[in-house]
Order: sequence, then structure tokens, then C-alpha cells
Amino acid sequence: MLGRTVAVRVPATSANLGPGFDTLGLALSVYDELTVEEAPAGVLEINVTGAGADEVPRDATHLVVRAIAYTYESVGRPVPGLKLTAHNVIQHGRGMGSSGAAVVAGILAAKGLLEGDVAFSDDDLLRIATEMEGHPDNVAPALFGGLTIAWTTHDGPAHKKLLVHRGVSPLVFVPDYTMSTKLARSLQPDSVPREDAIFNVSRSALLIAALTQSPELLLAATEDKLHQDYRAQAMLPTIALVQALRAEGYAAVVSGAGPSVLVLADGPGKRQAAAEIANRVSGARWEPLLLAVDFKGGTVRDVTGDSALTA
Repeated sequence: MLGRTVAVRVPATSANLGPGFDTLGLALSVYDELTVEEAPAGVLEINVTGAGADEVPRDATHLVVRAIAYTYESVGRPVPGLKLTAHNVIQHGRGMGSSGAAVVAGILAAKGLLEGDVAFSDDDLLRIATEMEGHPDNVAPALFGGLTIAWTTHDGPAHKKLLVHRGVSPLVFVPDYTMSTKLARSLQPDSVPREDAIFNVSRSALLIAALTQSPELLLAATEDKLHQDYRAQAMLPTIALVQALRAEGYAAVVSGAGPSVLVLADGPGKRQAAAEIANRVSGARWEPLLLAVDFKGGTVRDVTGDSALTA
């Protein structure tokens, strides 16, 4: 509908959580927000502020615009003109799911603009997002919130959302350098020792129990032998901080592909002490983000006619 405007809000995410490589993800209380207005065909206006604003394109290659177009095309609808206004808070290239958030934002914007014409199920949203992102571990929590387990079947990607124990207090240390997800993945071997695979299976199972029922088990549950050590050479300050925190009893892991560090503290009072440890680790400057688990996931609402949101 020409002139329809939707507002979208999508959380940051942290994938892997240590042992749950390409499977587990957690939604965090940092958000990108945007409004999208349907405009006459051929119109494309993009205004971006906040994190990464100077780096993102202002044409049809913008990831949110690409996700909107992909979603329209997937349901056989012509792509309309668009007026996009975005305020980004999720930092780019830091392992907090910025690209997954952009993909989800575009898909949800398309869902809102197509309301009344096309209905999207949760499975539809996850399938489209996974097709664009390549794997579901970031897009699942960005879509649905909370702790998500994602896997693939012959019929496409699937997920299970779980509620996180209220005693779990996330803390993210964001460094002053970036990391390419493509580079991080290139450092992974094609195969791993059988005992390492068994090790991670046991820790992944334990991590679900720790996050949902027994936070006191988080340190043991976040051990990993599948990906973090292989990527260490590309982000030495990150691994140094993870090791320093774990030596002091903190459940610290590389956030996604890095280089941010996620700490799953078993109580909010312990996060300040963790920040003091980070101040002593050289190699990078760390911005501590004291966060909560986001339980809602991405949201979209029609704000047509609301000048305060669409200006």
C-alpha cells in the first residue's frame, strides 16, 4: 500500500556461546531501529545514522533493502519504491550479529508492508533469513528472541526458543578492532578429532541446562574445542581476554565470529569485577556493555501517519 510505513526493531545477537558452534544463539538488549515507507516504484531513499553509518551503501545493495527485495520476490510480489530511515546501534564486524540483524530487519519490514496481502509464518521468516544469511544461528534469536537452538532439516531450517534463567547476566566486551566472519570461518579445519566432537556435544548439552536451570554450571558448560582455538591467531587480544576471564572463574567466550567477548555471568554483581579484569588485559581497548537477554526478538508495527516516527 503506497504510503504505508512500518517501524522495525531488531536485537543484537551472540552466536555459538562457546560449544554450540553454528547452533546456539542468544538475543541481547542492543537494538537497531528503522522505519520503512512504501514509495512509488523506482524511488529509493536511504538515511542511516549511528554505528557504521559512514560505511554502508545508500543504494539497492544496502543489506536491509536487499532483504526487503528478496522477501518480496520470494512471494512473487513486485518490489516497491522505498524510503528507509535507520538508526544502527549494533556495531559492525564485532561478532554481535549486525548482518543478521539487517537481514531480519528487512524481512520484518517486508512482512509489515505486505500485511493483509501475504501472511508469513515463523518458519517462512526463518527460511528466508537463513537463505540470505547462510546459517540460522544469528537470525533465529534476532527473529524470536531468547536462547535459540537452530538446526536444518530436509524441509529447511528449524528452531526452538528457550527462556533463559533470570540469574544469567550477559556482559559483552567490544574491542576497538573488527573481525571478518569470512576470515574467521576460513580458519576452521574441514574435520576435527572425534574426541573434540564428543567434548563439544557434552558441553552443548550442559550449556542448555546451565542457561535455563543451573547458571552455576556456566563455566564448565562454555568450554569449546571446535572453533575458538583455531581462530585465535586472528584475534589474539580477544583470546587473551577470554583466557584471563576464565582463569578468574568467568564463563567467557568469543561472541560469534569475534572479536567481541561474551561473558555469561551467574549474577549481575559480578560484572563490574569482570570489567576490571578487562582493563588489565593489553592489546585492545574494551567497551563493556552490561546487557540483558532480549526475550521478544524482532518486532514490526504499522506507524502510517505517525509523523514522530516517520520524519
